[in-house]
Amino acid sequence: MKIPIYQADAFTGHLFGGNPAAVCPLTEWLSDELMQKIAAENNLSETAFIVPEGDDYRIRWFTPGVEVALCGHATLASAHVFFTKLGYRKNQITFLSKSGPLLVTRGADQRITLDFPANPPIPVKEVPAGLLEGLAMEKNASVFSTSFDYMVVAASQEEVEQLNPDFKTLAKVEARGVIVTAKGRESDFVSRCFYPQSGIDEDPVTGSAHTITTSYWAGVLGKNKLQAIQLSARRGYLDCELSGDRVRMTGTAVMYLQGEIEVPGVGD
Repeated sequence: MKIPIYQADAFTGHLFGGNPAAVCPLTEWLSDELMQKIAAENNLSETAFIVPEGDDYRIRWFTPGVEVALCGHATLASAHVFFTKLGYRKNQITFLSKSGPLLVTRGADQRITLDFPANPPIPVKEVPAGLLEGLAMEKNASVFSTSFDYMVVAASQEEVEQLNPDFKTLAKVEARGVIVTAKGRESDFVSRCFYPQSGIDEDPVTGSAHTITTSYWAGVLGKNKLQAIQLSARRGYLDCELSGDRVRMTGTAVMYLQGEIEVPGVGD
């Protein structure tokens, strides 16, 4: 059996930047075990699998280790594949997901906007063991929790840039992962995202994390439209907007490869 596969760099305007994601358009679902094996073999932050469902498309995302409920960069990459490689003519796609319907829109400038549920962070009463130790951050740092991740607010962009986490310690924190964010120098805010629990020590650009950080910084800065940079080695750039209980994230993607995966068969 041959499965089409595409790989695109998301939230960047140039190759080898942003966050690479694999996209596998399917006509019917593979087994969960096979999709997880393909994601592990790809060894990217995320592999998206997509199947038509009525007039829309059902999307699922797998890291090398687990299936996740929401992923922004692989959704952006998927939309880019639909718009540029699969002959999709409309300017809007609805991806059905474990986090509800996700509307994706292509603008006149060819930039792509994701409409995701906002995920406002809540201050924690008790910081979990290993969190600040794993980040080597001060004990008085502000820590928040969400349905996915913990979020830590750093004093400056420089502190975020200089982080050198102990991933073995950080992996013991019970969450999808940990976001560290601060006010930015060249943007409204910056972040780095660490997911050793999910098989990714540092994610280059994390769309779903910006449903959290945008919700937070909109309140702190008193404005709903913000520019964000994720400070990984590859860097990612997002225009974010808080609109009620939704966060819109706009960016671009660049195609890297197109090919086929050869696997024995669905039941093998």
